[in-house]
Amino acid sequence: MTTPQSDRPDGEPGGGEAEPPVSDASDEGVNRGATSRRGRWADALAVLSFALIAFWVTLRLWVNPAHGVRDNRSDQALFEWMMAHGARVLTDFAYPFGSAQMNVPDSVNLMANTSVLSISLPMTPVTVLFGPRTAFLVFLTGGMIATATAWYFVLSRVLVGSRGPAWLGAGFCAFAPAMVSHANAHPNIVSQFVVPLIVWRTLRLPDGGRWLRNGGLLGLVIVWQAFINLEILLITAIGLGVVVVALALGRPELRRRARPFLAGLAVAAALAAVLLAYPLYVQFFGPGAYEGLSELIRGYRTDLASFTAFGRESIAGDPKTNLRLVKNPTEENGFFGWPLVVLVGALVWWLRRSPVVLGLAAVGLLFAVLSLGREIQFEGRATGIAGPWAALENLPILHSVVPTRWALATVPIVGVLLALGAERARRLAREHPAARPQIRFATATMLTMALLPAFPTPLPSVRLDPVPEFVTSGAWRPYVAGGRSVVTLPLPDTDYPDPLRWSAATRLDLPLARGYFLGPDTRPRAPEGRIALFTAPPRPTSSFFITIRRTGQVPPVTAPTRASALEDLRYWRAGVVLLGPHEHAAALRQGMTELTGIRPTYTGGVWVWDVRPLTD
Repeated sequence: MTTPQSDRPDGEPGGGEAEPPVSDASDEGVNRGATSRRGRWADALAVLSFALIAFWVTLRLWVNPAHGVRDNRSDQALFEWMMAHGARVLTDFAYPFGSAQMNVPDSVNLMANTSVLSISLPMTPVTVLFGPRTAFLVFLTGGMIATATAWYFVLSRVLVGSRGPAWLGAGFCAFAPAMVSHANAHPNIVSQFVVPLIVWRTLRLPDGGRWLRNGGLLGLVIVWQAFINLEILLITAIGLGVVVVALALGRPELRRRARPFLAGLAVAAALAAVLLAYPLYVQFFGPGAYEGLSELIRGYRTDLASFTAFGRESIAGDPKTNLRLVKNPTEENGFFGWPLVVLVGALVWWLRRSPVVLGLAAVGLLFAVLSLGREIQFEGRATGIAGPWAALENLPILHSVVPTRWALATVPIVGVLLALGAERARRLAREHPAARPQIRFATATMLTMALLPAFPTPLPSVRLDPVPEFVTSGAWRPYVAGGRSVVTLPLPDTDYPDPLRWSAATRLDLPLARGYFLGPDTRPRAPEGRIALFTAPPRPTSSFFITIRRTGQVPPVTAPTRASALEDLRYWRAGVVLLGPHEHAAALRQGMTELTGIRPTYTGGVWVWDVRPLTD
């Protein structure tokens, strides 16, 4: 598929290498066949190269089956749990948008927690046959491959028209430092393969006579992306809106096709609204819905100095230098490196006659500025200068966006600009044969200097404690009969996600008290209202064990403490309390024994307290 000449960035048709003159129809058919075969081989090699880079990034996780992502164990556990939930939807006909198998008795609103149903449902065979850990790893690795592949085909067939520049841009879209940063257990964010499809179908809306078909297809891919990551969908919609406006202002001939475009857009919006109406109602108004992120998370911003710095998982990266520039290793959303920043600025100036390039530059600048947050920070220090985000962060929907992730949206913009620049250089080389070696050498030198320092290194991994035999053998099942739950020590949250892996290993048959998820702060005197917490609201017993986990010391156990523990165990419908491997296992065991008066038994790799006599 090719883009009409009027839709190209500089008004020139794209395509592959010029074909030699032909003498007759027979020769022309032979040449076309050879060109087609070469094109198919080029496509296959492009996809193979993307697969090799993706496996390189996740190499340590594939080589070491007992290992997990070192810098984000909690989200890996959550997504393993989500993969198990998707399988449970198909195998047990479970409710897809919520689950009572975590946070007993209150359940979890999965629409408000990135349920990734678009991935977990079709990957059910992998989850069932090979387990949630393998499903997570296939999701993570396959998401990067699919993202690069989707961008490659959209760039080579629609936006640019030639394979080499498309390969360059697509590779950056999938493996930029920001994307590799999110590969630390954010598979829903690195899986952006639907984004180029949304771009493609949006550009097809003006096609005359196909507004109904084109609008329907756009609506379907929007729904597809909604069940991968709504935040990426929102950012994509805003970015496309700015580019479309820039094209309409820069090209009068496009404005004449406004009617089919608007008609198709209306069809897409109507279809998406119908299909997403109930899931979005559950997300914003159903049980477990919340009203925005906490002040702490909304304070995650992009340091102005990070745009010219190198990501820690890049060849030129330095983790120690990055400590002052970013909150955690999973949110390095800037970090292009100064050579690439210089190159992109030069490309925008060089291609400034193109409305597409100017629109992309405007969107990139807008997103970069929004990512600075409510107050601009430079080199780890607040400047006292308010950012534009300060006026927007409390608006509905936007109050659930992490500000620094606006910078993530600049990655595909830079990728497309790289592809457009490489395509222009390729044409110059064809138009000026005498200068072709110099043009190619200069292009290769600039690209190498800008991109080689940002090439990814394998993600760091760490050995995870194995799922205890008590869990894998099913020995816990008699304890949860009658709707009871499993209480783990410590109780699961951001800092102790292991119980989610245990539950995932049982296909969520093991019901957990509390958990790691986003849920509302429902305390009567919550300081920020129903803002999102990364677990259930604290209870006396959960706070008691958090103290032990952090200090290694057992707080004084009094009669009121025991009474609160009994009340909490009954609230959680606890049938059994489990303590697996932990650095403060002795203190945790002492604390639970003093609270309940029950001596535990050690079996199947865990300490077990049968609390059914207390909670009956």
